[in-house]
Amino acid sequence: MTERKPPGIDFETWVDRQIREAQERGAFEDLPGAGKPLPDAGAPYDENWWLKRKLRDEGVSHLPASLALRKEAEEARKAASRAGSEEEVRRIVEAVNDKIREAIRRPLSGPPLNLTPYDVERVVSEWREERAKGEEAPGDV
Repeated sequence: MTERKPPGIDFETWVDRQIREAQERGAFEDLPGAGKPLPDAGAPYDENWWLKRKLRDEGVSHLPASLALRKEAEEARKAASRAGSEEEVRRIVEAVNDKIREAIRRPLSGPPLNLTPYDVERVVSEWREERAKGEEAPGDV
């Protein structure tokens, strides 16, 4: 099958040849996304589209400082519940408490923090109770 060149172009450029040879080898077959519409094609233009896509693809989010601290406090609480020792529980909780106290002294950007420092002894006590439950065998009562 002979392809007709547009009038005035009677030679094949190096790029054209590379593309033609790749097509003949089947290099463009089964490409992911082939035949599908471009993502966000109908969305209004946003000059930071590439940045937002990169953050989304990398699983990164930008939260106001107060919300980021709330999330960090929640994650610290979960980490404390999985800690291997009381010392580690105390270290985790005290570290996040220091950040909470600082944020109370110097309010962060974003919505109100609405956090108070965790009661370290209470968190340690809850950690101990969870360990005690885990150590009981199903037949023990």
